[in-house]
Amino acid sequence: MGETIRFGVSLDSDLLDKFDQLCKEKSYQTRSEAIRDLIRSMLVQRQWENDDGEVAGTLTLVYDHHQSGLAQKLTEIQHDSHDAILCTMHVHLDHHNCLEVLALKGPAENIKALGQKLISTKGVKHGHLVLTTTGQEIG
Repeated sequence: MGETIRFGVSLDSDLLDKFDQLCKEKSYQTRSEAIRDLIRSMLVQRQWENDDGEVAGTLTLVYDHHQSGLAQKLTEIQHDSHDAILCTMHVHLDHHNCLEVLALKGPAENIKALGQKLISTKGVKHGHLVLTTTGQEIG
């Protein structure tokens, strides 16, 4: 981690008021902490939008396990990409619906493609991929 540098930022007073309110709602102790998180978020977003480097993430799926062949199809897709899947958690939400959460790590392009393949599988009711950093590229 590099040395801490102080710099000034000029903002419209209305924008600063909104930012201060957001900082309070999100429990930031200082504006600096909030600004650091915003910068990190933008860097992480740029990393995975550009398919640049390795990312980590979670994929959440909700599906009806009674749908013919769906659980088997999802398992086959996951086995085909076993190198990108760190772990999975399977939860029975009710008699029909299951929640599956996958922890993922790998090249951004591969992780996004795997997420889309699973989400778009016929019978998946809802899916959401959240990408983040492995922490290697940012301080």
